[in-house]
Amino acid sequence: MSAVSTPPTAAASARRDAEATKAAILRSARYLLARHAHADITLKAVAERAGVSPPLILKYFGNKDALFARVMSFEADAEALLDAPLDELGRHMVRHVLASQRERGADPLLRIAFAPLHGEQGDILRANFRAQVTERLAGRLTGPDPGLRAELAVGTLLGLGVMYGIARGSHLRGSTVDAIADRYAPVVQAQLTPAAD
Repeated sequence: MSAVSTPPTAAASARRDAEATKAAILRSARYLLARHAHADITLKAVAERAGVSPPLILKYFGNKDALFARVMSFEADAEALLDAPLDELGRHMVRHVLASQRERGADPLLRIAFAPLHGEQGDILRANFRAQVTERLAGRLTGPDPGLRAELAVGTLLGLGVMYGIARGSHLRGSTVDAIADRYAPVVQAQLTPAAD
């Protein structure tokens, strides 16, 4: 008698469901981390927001520290944020920040603003942000002061994220992504590809 096996389509569906569940848990944890101190966030709160049970979080991530180690990484966010040619990067970055806010309710960078709330985890968040976002961007820039220009460009994006996601500026939120990008992208791009003297 042969063992019963799961049809490939059912296995693929289960993998997709598992990945979707993991993504929902990570989104929930990111959302909470951007609004609360790390010490105040419980697995129960993450689970409730994600629509799963706390034991499922333990199954996928092991424990709270392992979950938040993933949340405190900017690697995937930086990859998407910086995924454009340098001469088009300012517009891409502005559009990415706005699309993330509008479609997912989460800014790919904004959780760095809450690093002071997170004690030792805040130090990890800052170190990851520097290495994975600003230093990575600086490595792509040519010309003088690439580190400073990268930090200024990212700081400009953070200001946009704060105004949109935290202050909830009504004029900003009432404008189209293209209208905002038309006005804001040149400011970011000026740091990425400064005009020759």
